Amino acid sequence: NNRGAESHPFIGYNFRISELNAAVGLAQFRRIDEFLNIQKLNYTIIRDSLQKIEGISFIAKHYKWEAQLEDVVDNPYLDDFYNQMERWSFNLQVYFLNSRFRQVMQIRKSGKDIIQDRTIYEDANIFAPNLHAMGLMTNRDFDNYSSLFNLMESTVLPPDLLIYLRSSIPNLVNQIHKRGRDYENSISIDYLSRLNERYEAWIHGYDKGPLLIIDVDDLDFVENEEDLKVVINEIDSKTSSL
Repeated sequence: NNRGAESHPFIGYNFRISELNAAVGLAQFRRIDEFLNIQKLNYTIIRDSLQKIEGISFIAKHYKWEAQLEDVVDNPYLDDFYNQMERWSFNLQVYFLNSRFRQVMQIRKSGKDIIQDRTIYEDANIFAPNLHAMGLMTNRDFDNYSSLFNLMESTVLPPDLLIYLRSSIPNLVNQIHKRGRDYENSISIDYLSRLNERYEAWIHGYDKGPLLIIDVDDLDFVENEEDLKVVINEIDSKTSSL
């Protein structure tokens, strides 16, 4: 195992630190944290919105991890998806799946301590099923997507630690507004609520490895250093036994 800063063996493989509870995501609102050096796979995961980006930076700096963020700037499908979800849902999900699978493979080869902002599991367990249930992805496309995910998952090792930042819908909406992405402004509360319910169901049944859940409604670890210390202490406490 490669050791991170201060002798912390962290592997962050999808560490989203902010949109928690509300699996809010579209292109991916919700993020989860994970880390700890696990068999040569150093990577962590963070999950969320505006706080996610700043949170990853703060945590990566603290532990001297390398941060890997989700590709939303160069994603060729996001704008089209938000304008016509049914037409572009399959394309978008395959793009994310391909991108995350490539990241996991690169992380495995790098041997570095990495903190990543999203797991490969979330799209397949939350976003794709949600789009399918809403009639925005056909049975044929959903079955095709699920088959591809199952094949990829069979070659992927899970994160050493998954950190789930739980947040209420109102807090998630506030974070989305702060993030200021035009294509997210039309996201409905109903859509976010559906994602949140699926995230909660998924995290409740998560059994692939250690899990840390942090309620962040009353924490602002981006602007408040004391709140950041609370998050760091939670992480230290959990990782000390790994």
